[in-house]
Amino acid sequence: MTARLRLSLPKFAALWVFLALTSLFVAPSPAAASPARASLAGASPAAALLRGERIVAAARSQHGKPYRRGASGPAAFDCSGLSGYAYRAAHIKLPRTANGQFRAAHPVSRAAARPGDLVFWVQGRHAYHVAVYAGAGRVWHAPKPGDRVRLAAIWSPREVRFGRFGA
Repeated sequence: MTARLRLSLPKFAALWVFLALTSLFVAPSPAAASPARASLAGASPAAALLRGERIVAAARSQHGKPYRRGASGPAAFDCSGLSGYAYRAAHIKLPRTANGQFRAAHPVSRAAARPGDLVFWVQGRHAYHVAVYAGAGRVWHAPKPGDRVRLAAIWSPREVRFGRFGA
């Protein structure tokens, strides 16, 4: 039995190498058609995690900046302006509004969410607020007029949806 297993292991390794090499030449999927989705498509898990860290760091670097409706930085932000600014740091362009970002993002489950994903507060089919997921149930966001960019716990969990751009 062990002799048979030893003989099949090199064949399995060769097959794995062949599949890994041929996957480099596969045409992009239709889901990667939009520039925002294409930016992360095909990225290794490690690269995707690093990109998520860069997005979170960009949002965190705006801590304390004032909220201003329609602002996309660097002096002031609204919610979608902050998420767009953070994603631009990772060379990803997002739609301007929270609802536009919600429509363009690929939905992910709460369990699969990782730092750098977007968190949307949704009522019906409309996203009215967006934030950058920092992990551990917290987000970086520009909350409302009179407030400033800050880290906060996710509130209203029934209204929250998670979204991702790319892999």
